[in-house]
Amino acid sequence: MISDFGSQALVSIVCHLVFIALAWWALQALNFDRFLRANRVLQARVLYILLSIALGSIASNFFLDYLLWSQQLPLILQVIK
Repeated sequence: MISDFGSQALVSIVCHLVFIALAWWALQALNFDRFLRANRVLQARVLYILLSIALGSIASNFFLDYLLWSQQLPLILQVIK
């Protein structure tokens, strides 16, 4: 039982990191130069990082919830019997 929590934590950490990296990669395709002030490179990078964390966390939470629900779905058959 305790090992299940450890493996679930590891899957959650890896999933969050993968989705944050994926969000970072996807945000690189957008051109935010029009919305940013000139000579604010550090602030623009921080904005990219915060947006990628927010988007990656949302996507990762959706994926992890979907994974959990799909694992719990067979339990409905036990309730019906």
